[in-house]
Amino acid sequence: MNPFKKLAGETVIYGMSSIIGRFLNWWLMPLYVNLFVPGEYGIVTNLYAYVAFLMVFLTYGMETGFFRFASKNSESEKVYSTALISLFFSSSLFLVLILLFNNELAALIQYPEHPEYILWFGFILAIDAFTAIPFARLRLNNRPVKFAVIKLINIGFNIAFNLFFLLLCPRLMENNPDSVVQLVYSADIGVGYVFISNLLASIVTLLLLLPEIFKFSFFFDRALLQKMLSYSFPILVVGMTGILIQQIDKILIPFLIPEDQNPMEQLGIYGAGVKIAVLMNMFIQAFRYAFEPFFFSQAESKNDKKINADIMKYFVIFGLLIFLGMMFYIDIIKLIIPIDYEEGFSIVPVIMLANLFFGIYFTLSLWYKLTDMTRYGAYISITGAVITITLNFILIPLYGYKGSAATLLISFFIMMVISYFLGQKYYPVPYNLKRIGIYFLVAVLLFGSSQFTNNLQPAVKYPFHTLFLAIFVFTVYKIEKRDLKNLLRRNKN
Repeated sequence: MNPFKKLAGETVIYGMSSIIGRFLNWWLMPLYVNLFVPGEYGIVTNLYAYVAFLMVFLTYGMETGFFRFASKNSESEKVYSTALISLFFSSSLFLVLILLFNNELAALIQYPEHPEYILWFGFILAIDAFTAIPFARLRLNNRPVKFAVIKLINIGFNIAFNLFFLLLCPRLMENNPDSVVQLVYSADIGVGYVFISNLLASIVTLLLLLPEIFKFSFFFDRALLQKMLSYSFPILVVGMTGILIQQIDKILIPFLIPEDQNPMEQLGIYGAGVKIAVLMNMFIQAFRYAFEPFFFSQAESKNDKKINADIMKYFVIFGLLIFLGMMFYIDIIKLIIPIDYEEGFSIVPVIMLANLFFGIYFTLSLWYKLTDMTRYGAYISITGAVITITLNFILIPLYGYKGSAATLLISFFIMMVISYFLGQKYYPVPYNLKRIGIYFLVAVLLFGSSQFTNNLQPAVKYPFHTLFLAIFVFTVYKIEKRDLKNLLRRNKN
């Protein structure tokens, strides 16, 4: 099969599940911001930052290690069994530690009155880390449909539980305080039902994956595990530092902003702004699900570098198209966000560009994975983490959450540039920088032009913005016309 067609087909399936799922999940944000004041939503933002960091730690790069060893090992079931057993024991150990020290951990992160939050998240993390390998196996075995269905079911149950606890139960209790609902609902839990809903959805996912989990011959190869860990450790460093770059600001804001400036309120506004920019994340996540296993399977192809260069170009085009589309019609989103959160819209373009730079960095990063030089990924990520931590300590006290957004943009841009130059040294790929630069320039000029029309009436503003979007699409078509015809011709053949 044409490699572009294969990647595009799997990206559509992964993308539809990711985009539909995240779109549905995204609607929880308007629910939360309409139910909780910024300070309460700040709790959600803060705790999920810890979760994101710990999730990377608990999977310790094993997904990428699994792809690498299972794709080149004739005994892929042995690789799967070894990885699954390893994650089972590490996740179980983590859960035991949470059960023993949840009170101390709650006090450490400034939630001494809510140790139950730590307990709930301990179970969520243990389950989600353990199921990472069954999900990776579905991707490696080219079963995107089952992968997508289970992911969508998880999100569906999460939304359903949120609606049940946050909307239905309060209404039922209001009309009938003595109803049976009081057995499962207490108004005192409040924002905690966000976390309980997540836990219940994770349990449902685990149950759905049980047939996949037990579909293997029990085998544990210590020597193989050592090789996988050796390969995956730099990936762990990359993942840890990468998530640190994305999430450390949400952990630091409560510590770096004085109490009289309402740090949790600022964090809630910042978290809502980051959520608004989620469309770019959807695109990048869908692309990542398909891209990594695809390129490991194509690594021996003589055309892999040319394919990589073309994919990068189209990735940037679609990323910029999403950025412009989002920014040109962002006023529509403002209709469903309370005014308490409206100032967070100012950081949306910064966050979206930062995420696009991260997506480019991820696409570039295949050079050190394919050459088994994963240590360079660790070096780049550590550099980005040092820059992020330093700038956050400088900018958050001065500019609050806006300093966090600027830090994210700067960090990902620097990592992207470093990865490009190192990649060209050790695994040169003929990226078409001229065209990519033109598309960035056109997008920036069109976005800048839209700032002069933002204050016009919608009947005038939106036709202008639609014209700007059409100009970008037309520019791409004129430049890419010949390449697109060749690509379509190859697909037909």
